[in-house]
Amino acid sequence: MVLWLIAVVIAVVGVVQILQGQLLFGLLLLVVACAVGPGGYSVFNRRGA
Repeated sequence: MVLWLIAVVIAVVGVVQILQGQLLFGLLLLVVACAVGPGGYSVFNRRGA
């Protein structure tokens, strides 16, 4: 649940950055949100667990 909330916050900030014209930083934040979120590949998951 906490990872999902963090991912949502990062994604919202990424979209705001894109709307403000900072395309690269916004896309980077969206990729990070996908990596952190539990729906995608989470960087916090341990292998073999």
